[in-house]
Amino acid sequence: MGISRLISSGDLAPGDRLPTVRDLAAELGVSPATVSHGWQALAAAGLITSRGRSGSFVRSTPRAWLPPRYRSMVGLPDARLDLSSGTPDPTLLPSLAAALDSASKRASSRAGTTSYLDVPVIPELEVLLRDSWPFEPGGITVVDGALDALSRTLDEVLHFGDRVIVEDPGFPPVFDLLERFGAERIPVGLDEHGMRPDLLAQALAHGPAAIVLQPRAQNPTGVSMTAARAGELAAVIRQAASRHSVRNRRDVIVIEDDHSGEIATAPDVSLGSVLPGQVIHIRSYSKSHGPDLRIAALGGPTELVDAIVARRILGPGWTSRMLQTVLLYLLTDPVPVAAVAKARSTYRERQDALAIALTAAGVPARGGDGINTWVEVLDERTAVRLLAASGIRVAAGTPFLADEGRQFVRVTAGMVREDAAAVALALASASRA
Repeated sequence: MGISRLISSGDLAPGDRLPTVRDLAAELGVSPATVSHGWQALAAAGLITSRGRSGSFVRSTPRAWLPPRYRSMVGLPDARLDLSSGTPDPTLLPSLAAALDSASKRASSRAGTTSYLDVPVIPELEVLLRDSWPFEPGGITVVDGALDALSRTLDEVLHFGDRVIVEDPGFPPVFDLLERFGAERIPVGLDEHGMRPDLLAQALAHGPAAIVLQPRAQNPTGVSMTAARAGELAAVIRQAASRHSVRNRRDVIVIEDDHSGEIATAPDVSLGSVLPGQVIHIRSYSKSHGPDLRIAALGGPTELVDAIVARRILGPGWTSRMLQTVLLYLLTDPVPVAAVAKARSTYRERQDALAIALTAAGVPARGGDGINTWVEVLDERTAVRLLAASGIRVAAGTPFLADEGRQFVRVTAGMVREDAAAVALALASASRA
């Protein structure tokens, strides 16, 4: 309706008061019930809000302190089923009680012995991480989540104006982060096995400083990179280097964001096994063990990891060793290990169930890895609005796209606990509107 276009265009600003139902009905020559239904649809889509007798207002921009694309991902209230957040199902996260108790006992036993100059990673955790890493890293450390790892790596790798190859579609906060660094994005499309080698070869001709990719459970598509594809991408990178297509000052750095590794069903694949010295691999534990833990590991070339650790010493210093002890417990105790394994299989089942139901509803789909799936629609805004009106919230696809073109929505399939058929029918109907 016209009001939604005025809000989208900015002609109606956040906080503007809207006409009353009766006034607008009289002006348009329609019944108050017609206007009331329109108001309800706009409220369900999160565009307006009612303040009782004070009237209806254009909803204020949520959380202005968030970066632009991150802000667009903030969910709006009052949805029956929120499939927009990209966050894990809290009922599938392992309990932290025993892990916190273990960390408390360790902290008590070490009271007064912690030094600012202690190694940043507790030795037992470093051994565990090295043993489970997809390649032999020169250095390894622990940071405060995947985006912290990405930010700190890019801070060491990039100069203002550098070019960075990114996935298209990709993770919106990565795009925001690169803009803050003054970097130019070079988008590379994906297929069912990950980043396309032919498009990567073209992008490398622009002399990028880095390549940022998600090897498993790619957000938003759910695609996981195969070992064969990793080999193809590595071959393309080596060929480009031999033709001096990349910058002469140093090799292009590949940054792998394995944000859903512990709940992904695909094998742990990395270009680091075939491009030694050029890959930083990041493994986050937010999706598998809890977003509020804010903990991730990164490993790669010794010189680069040491530079990241040295810079952190002049800021936060290190990631809390108590939190590291919590993570160590969660990765080794049989109870949380079994809980994460159960979550992994449950997410796979939910992805497959939704994909089967979508295909049956006339929307060809393939169950993705991790918790997200990517659905093409005729019109993104219409699809989001219609789904919101039915009580289902999804994320608009535009913030995930580096280049404009086809339209999509991202669906957190991992939160479809039941009735996948009904959700699929709603998605199918909205996709064709």
